[in-house]
Amino acid sequence: MRTAMHRWYVLVTGLLLLPGLLPEGGEAQPLAPQIDSLLQERRAAHAFWGISIYDLERDSLLYGRNEDRGFLPASNQKLFTTAAALDLLGPEHRYETTLTFDGTTRDSVMQGDLRLVGSGDPTFGSTALARTDPLREWAERLAEMGVRRIEGRLVGDGQEFLDGFYPDGWSVNYLTRQKGQQMGVRAGGLSYRDNTVPVTVRATQPGAPPEVRIQPEGVLSVQNEAVTSERWRGSTLLINRTFSTNKIVLTGSVARSYGGVRNVPVSDPTAFTIRIFRERLRNAGIETDLELVNAAALEASSGEGELLFVHLSPLLSEIVEEINKQSNNFYAEQVLQTYGWGGSTRGGVRRTESFLRRAGIDTRALSLNDGSGLSRKNLVTPRSVRALLAHMDAHPAGDVFRRSLPRGGERGTTLRSRLGRTSVWAKTGSLAFIRGLSGYVERPGGGRVAFTLFANNYTGPSYQITHTMDDIVRLLAAPPPS
Repeated sequence: MRTAMHRWYVLVTGLLLLPGLLPEGGEAQPLAPQIDSLLQERRAAHAFWGISIYDLERDSLLYGRNEDRGFLPASNQKLFTTAAALDLLGPEHRYETTLTFDGTTRDSVMQGDLRLVGSGDPTFGSTALARTDPLREWAERLAEMGVRRIEGRLVGDGQEFLDGFYPDGWSVNYLTRQKGQQMGVRAGGLSYRDNTVPVTVRATQPGAPPEVRIQPEGVLSVQNEAVTSERWRGSTLLINRTFSTNKIVLTGSVARSYGGVRNVPVSDPTAFTIRIFRERLRNAGIETDLELVNAAALEASSGEGELLFVHLSPLLSEIVEEINKQSNNFYAEQVLQTYGWGGSTRGGVRRTESFLRRAGIDTRALSLNDGSGLSRKNLVTPRSVRALLAHMDAHPAGDVFRRSLPRGGERGTTLRSRLGRTSVWAKTGSLAFIRGLSGYVERPGGGRVAFTLFANNYTGPSYQITHTMDDIVRLLAAPPPS
């Protein structure tokens, strides 16, 4: 019994001596000294920290550190994009993709121009929201209508977006190198399947190249320099795509047990989409003698023609949820160009800045270059992000915005393994040497706190930074000192 009592005494004494719990006098420390103590710990001291924490109910600043300094936000940039989209387009906004026909139909043969027109819908044929394939549905419906052959041109119209540019500050590796998760994908006014091609790779015999399969065939040209190794586990497979082409080169090795799919971005979304549609028509049993044409190359439109089909996207509220909960870079860039002046990235940035100024946020200290946060030329201040959160808390679309953020421990989101059983809704952000976490915390006594946490230029393990951020959030969610 004495041994058990001794252990209990040691445990309680040790807890009381932990920094920030119960200092001398037996009273809980105020929030600021507790956060300062966490940031002074070895795991956090090597980072450059920017923090802004605001009590929305009391309209008062709870903690600030480097609030007006510039930080790389990584995917916290998506907060600006999704908030601006909800304000400018509205939660009920839907994209339309149409198929028209300008020509004649005789018996079972269509002769003329099929025109596929996009409006920038990121969900068209997307794998992210697990919807049906609209191109397959349209092809099958044409076959059901009795069409057996189509002659003429298949015109792809992606002119809703200004074509030919990537956001300033993106690394070329985002677009050309596939080692793990795909990061950078080209936006397009007419896009399909997230503008990526699935490349299936399976091991063969040790010493031999792995098997590579691409559907549909011919979309990518392949140079396979990879090899199947003797190892049962552990692979170093790398897929490089030559910039602005659809040629990929496989290098490295795959284990004998390897089998997987990598999504490789395409260089021309419009050309990719109409090529897939022609393939879908053939799979539906329709003979085609279609010339594939980009509408941008035509001198003049031949007319709108007869409307055959219209595909509507999910509501913008669902799209925004995909962007923030999954940190979907492609969706973010598509949405930015959707509300952008002239359908461009630069136009999207300018409209974002205009929205922020209307919200009372000083944009002079900001450098915005994309919608997703991949650009290393982005700079934001903790104060500006916190002010955005406060503005959206009172916005008519505020509930939609808040619900779009991952909840602590929510499955299938970027917070799935963090902050479980904590009343927090927050957007994560991560690039090399960069971590961010911004959102809302519900306090036990009532009321909501908006917070922004940035750590830049750290040299230690990233998990130490995220653990520190999570500890700060837990402090915010703890009962306030009496």
